[in-house]
Amino acid sequence: QVQLVESGGGLVQAGGSLGLSCAASGNIFSINVMGWYRQAPGKQRELVAQITSSGIANYADSVKGRFTISRDNAKNTVYLQMNSLKPEDTAVYYCRIIERRLYWGQGTQVTVSS
Repeated sequence: QVQLVESGGGLVQAGGSLGLSCAASGNIFSINVMGWYRQAPGKQRELVAQITSSGIANYADSVKGRFTISRDNAKNTVYLQMNSLKPEDTAVYYCRIIERRLYWGQGTQVTVSS
């Protein structure tokens, strides 16, 4: 079993920055894809960004140029640096990894005030 612990959410004004991290622990063999999703009230969960074990990243169009995903394979940790935040970025952000199966984090709230 693998556990994911997220940290770094909070409240920020529009234009500000926040960083999220998600650390995986437990019976880890090899983590393939690590990523971040978000879900705003009344909306479906959507992909924000994901990164492969070799460092290939892809982003939702809405966050390109503002968010950066990275990972530390030695620490089994994925990061999301969020800059130029907008009120529409407000959501619960979830970490997701694909190891031998798919795992989700518990979610962390990001609130951007206008």
